[in-house]
Amino acid sequence: MPESRRSTTRATTRANTRANTRNAATRGADALCLHASSESDANFLYAVGMHVPDPLFWFKKGRRSYLVASTLELGRAQIEASVTHVLDEAQWTRKTKRALGRYPLREEVYAAILRAKNVSSIEVPATFPLGTADVLRKAGIKVKSRPAPFFAERMLKRDDELAAIRAAQAATERSLDAGLAILRASKSRGGWLRYGGERLTSETVRSAIELSLARDGLIPRHTIVASGEQCVDPHNAGSGPIRPNTTIIIDIFPRDTASGYFADMTRTVVRGKASKQVREIYALVHAGQQYAFDRIRGGCDAQAIHRGIVALFTGSGWPTGPKDGRNQGFFHGTGHGVGLDIHEPPSFGDRPSTLPTGAVVTVEPGLYYAGIGGVRLEDMVLVTEDGCENLTRAEKVLEI
Repeated sequence: MPESRRSTTRATTRANTRANTRNAATRGADALCLHASSESDANFLYAVGMHVPDPLFWFKKGRRSYLVASTLELGRAQIEASVTHVLDEAQWTRKTKRALGRYPLREEVYAAILRAKNVSSIEVPATFPLGTADVLRKAGIKVKSRPAPFFAERMLKRDDELAAIRAAQAATERSLDAGLAILRASKSRGGWLRYGGERLTSETVRSAIELSLARDGLIPRHTIVASGEQCVDPHNAGSGPIRPNTTIIIDIFPRDTASGYFADMTRTVVRGKASKQVREIYALVHAGQQYAFDRIRGGCDAQAIHRGIVALFTGSGWPTGPKDGRNQGFFHGTGHGVGLDIHEPPSFGDRPSTLPTGAVVTVEPGLYYAGIGGVRLEDMVLVTEDGCENLTRAEKVLEI
């Protein structure tokens, strides 16, 4: 599809989703509301477009959005916040103090502001602070929880969001190169990989990856460099010396400090010679990825694609199930949405879900077996009307 048509399709879909969101807000309550910081809630960063370390109060009524800014953040909010109105919390505190005849709680100030804006009911995310909700309810404001996703339009990435994700992904791939360079420079001696005269460890490779990320302005989050039997547990971060001829799973999912957007990528390598079984499951996982790439398009059945990959693996002689008290095979989802959260809608696994045009999702099938090792390959793709665009450029090579 030509890029101009793809952009038009994404814009139309986003507009329809935002219209539906506004209508839902109107039907359910007078306003949408958040009390959070950009560090604790990606919804807040999405709504306000501004990084703040401490919780602030935001609400939206119709087309008007309001940020109640503390004295510390007021000047910056007036410049940076993507809202129609910035309210001075100190000024409203003085007003509320005169009305109550005492110094008010901050939540009482928020209630006074809501009443002044003719808001008597709000919808909030499930993570909304209970203490804030209690004070608002006591002040006569109805508070109702909205099921996730709080902003459905977050699934549909704008062009500026895609640019941020692409930039984060490019930095992630540079960090992978830094880690692979150390592995390639290592030598096999005495049953271990050695680098710089010492046994090469997961920690050494991880440090190289995370230093590269930091130089590019990204914050690493629990980077995985797991080898051998550690690979059988998909979320084992990895530790200790690395042996040659064993699988090494490298999973990197950092956040860009400037934009707030994540990238996510996994590669599996062997420094030395891979066993016949490892080569077989690597080829099969690669085929599982391609199975998904061939079927992903706007409105596709994500659950059906996931189950198709499971069937492909099982039919090839590599089943999924517990063995000796340990899950083995392909026992996690095929992927997940990526954006301001590392895991966000849409879901992509063994539960009903569709992938909308404009979503960015990972495709990360894996196979894990005790005594053999683990293989996972992960790319991020943009869902388009008639297919998907792979946002990941890093090559896939097993033996290095």
